[in-house]
Amino acid sequence: MPLSSPLISGESGPTERVTAELVWLEHGRGLEPPAYQSALSAGMDLRAAITAPLLLGPRDRRAVPCGFKMALPAGYEAQIRPRSGLALQHGISVPNAPGTIDADYRGEVMALLINLGSEPFTITRGMRIAQMVVAPVTHLRWQVLDGTELSATARGAGGFGSTGR
Repeated sequence: MPLSSPLISGESGPTERVTAELVWLEHGRGLEPPAYQSALSAGMDLRAAITAPLLLGPRDRRAVPCGFKMALPAGYEAQIRPRSGLALQHGISVPNAPGTIDADYRGEVMALLINLGSEPFTITRGMRIAQMVVAPVTHLRWQVLDGTELSATARGAGGFGSTGR
């Protein structure tokens, strides 16, 4: 059962609460809205807004509709991530993890899913298929240097396993 304010005694919650608008599409009506499953959850579960079961075979990819549109406030993004239980038990993941929804996007929220398992997986209406994390966005401003060297660090240009196992 999703948890809403107030928080459970002794637990701290998010440092900031923001409001976003949500509009249900016809095929999403009747589903529960995205919801946190515990007081300290970072992500809200997204549900499949499909009218018939969807078979996701091994190595198949699909954009699964969630049945709603939303308007995030400026300065925020939504990240679509796999649900750990589906990933562990069935190999269901998000191929572009995390998928990014920008604050100016107004289309239907969809979860891109891939079946990395060896068995077909059936998605049914209302199934929790992915999670959505809302996060602040920082825009970077480049400082182009005249020269070819950056400030030195102990790591330098070492990458891809250079820090050990």
